[in-house]
Amino acid sequence: MADRLNDDKVMIETLGRVAIILINRPHCRNAVDGESAHLLFDAFKKFDADNNLDIAILAGVGGTFCAGADLKALADGGDINPIMEGGINSLAPMGPTRLRLEKPVIAAIEGHAVAGGMELALWCDMRVMAKNAQFGIFCRRFGVPLIDMGSIRLPRLIGQSRAMDLLLTGRAVDSEEAFSIGLANRVVNPGKALEGAMELANDIIQHPQTCLRSDRQSMLEQWSLGEEDAMRNENKLGLATMHSGETLSGAIRFSDGEGRHGDFKNRGE
Repeated sequence: MADRLNDDKVMIETLGRVAIILINRPHCRNAVDGESAHLLFDAFKKFDADNNLDIAILAGVGGTFCAGADLKALADGGDINPIMEGGINSLAPMGPTRLRLEKPVIAAIEGHAVAGGMELALWCDMRVMAKNAQFGIFCRRFGVPLIDMGSIRLPRLIGQSRAMDLLLTGRAVDSEEAFSIGLANRVVNPGKALEGAMELANDIIQHPQTCLRSDRQSMLEQWSLGEEDAMRNENKLGLATMHSGETLSGAIRFSDGEGRHGDFKNRGE
């Protein structure tokens, strides 16, 4: 089932408890203009508020993830990306990159994820990358700054030394290097990124979601906290999970035999 938004610039498809959000501007390698930025922002807010959905996948149509902001629209004085100051959960130039969602998002990367497109991928919790795909801060060549948290998230993901290399040179990063430095979480055959992301999403969905989201929230929030405050926050979130009943339910399943000898497929045996 597809929810088509604004002449198909952005599409939302749902498969079970997975939302697939597609950038559909293949004529410009899925570059994001102002309208598309608003649509992506709204699409992810809608996903996060939907109790029937547990995880989202962000992908591009036509063999490319995203080539960044639509510089042609900027040069022509057309529908430019929203440039404004804002904190967490505010609209960003590429749309959703300042949102802190309660649920995880996986990027399915074919072709190029460059400039602002790379920043979109960095915003996602995990990245599934085709073997022939590329990352790169290609906007370095055109004087376009990173203002979708790319200069913040990249060093946090791969370390400052490697991040500085990519930031200063603007060079292309292939899938082998991306995987080796932690930029890509999974590498799959060309044309299989969305399929690989779906497999990963379905694996994640099998876990108890209250606990999963709580631990994810603790990991995201610890960056702005000192060690003691981060410890207290983790404890608070963990206690809330335990009080939800999910932990007791899991303990009962464990006691009944689930996971015996590392086998999580046969419950109670």
